[in-house]
Amino acid sequence: MNVVASPDVEPFVRDHGGRLFVWTDARRCCGGGMTYLLTSAVPKKDRSFARIDTVGFELWFDAGRSPPPQELHLEIKGRRRAHVAAYWDGCVFVT
Repeated sequence: MNVVASPDVEPFVRDHGGRLFVWTDARRCCGGGMTYLLTSAVPKKDRSFARIDTVGFELWFDAGRSPPPQELHLEIKGRRRAHVAAYWDGCVFVT
């Protein structure tokens, strides 16, 4: 998996403990199932994270039941409450 991070991600993650955890969140609705990616500086309980090689911070990823994406895109979102947003091959969600 190739990690594509915007330049502001590395200092943001370092300022928040140096580790970033990314995992899938599958949801079902009347239109079918969608899977989003969630991020945090602390691991979500009951998930199995694998370390992904990155420069400048520790990245831990859990794709759930899906194979990992070819590219994991990371960027900072939010003005009032900044956070790292993750995108699966550049997409907000996968079906």
